[in-house]
Amino acid sequence: MLLYTTMILITDGGSTKCDWIAVDKAGNQLLDTKIRTKGLNPAILKESKLEKIIKKSDELMELKEQVTHVFFYGAGCGTTNPKLILTGVLESIFTNALIDVQEDTMAAVRATLNHNDEAAVVCIMGTGSNCSYFDGHKLHQRVLSLGYSVMDDASGNYYGKELLRDYYFNKMPGKIKVAFEHKYNLEADFIKYNLYKQPNPNAYLANFAEFMFLNKDSDYIVNLIKKGIRIFAENMIFQYEEELKTVPVHFAGSIAYFGKAEILSVAEELGFKVGNFERRPIEGLVAYHIKQL
Repeated sequence: MLLYTTMILITDGGSTKCDWIAVDKAGNQLLDTKIRTKGLNPAILKESKLEKIIKKSDELMELKEQVTHVFFYGAGCGTTNPKLILTGVLESIFTNALIDVQEDTMAAVRATLNHNDEAAVVCIMGTGSNCSYFDGHKLHQRVLSLGYSVMDDASGNYYGKELLRDYYFNKMPGKIKVAFEHKYNLEADFIKYNLYKQPNPNAYLANFAEFMFLNKDSDYIVNLIKKGIRIFAENMIFQYEEELKTVPVHFAGSIAYFGKAEILSVAEELGFKVGNFERRPIEGLVAYHIKQL
């Protein structure tokens, strides 16, 4: 096993999955590939489950004594108690490291900005969704997220829920309905078991969103994507109506990345300026943190 004097772990933590990248203080990647674990959302998962997921990774366990810094950006880390829980778990495992846990919004901000002091509205559209304004120095969030069951418009779990509703309410076109049936187990008992008996129901719902991007030749699918983006824009982006007159709107997350055409269309329709798209913020975070060390 190689020994490193400085090992920085930067983590992009969603509800579905977490990507961990190990770099040295020059920004050189220390492993051939990223390490991937299951999602670590401390607002949903218990402390024991968070610990179990991390410890299940042989790669992380092999490196744990060498890690000097952990910069963790995650879904569910925007409120005090979940943030403290995850910080405690990380401190108990990476005992030689400085631990910094931030909400996933900050990852999106730092990864999408053209320069560190740029002002912009920054949106996340992945398993969940969120929107903030960065004034060049501080993050401002005018809506406190209540999570997947109440909010998260235009997210993976939002679209999963819409697809299931349309399927069961017989609103899907016949061809799309057949394709949906072939791809997923749509038995009511199976769906309810995953929604109400299993952990991470938001991630389960988000799994259905892939179907949209495999079937974008359908007007039904394109309209469904645009409907979610309009709702998200009206509820979240236009919380910053005054700021939108002078700043761009950046997007991070897989739903935004694959829905870029629909976002651009809705932006033109509603009158806001779109900036950058970043599918996986973790690459941009490496450059940011190396500059700060």
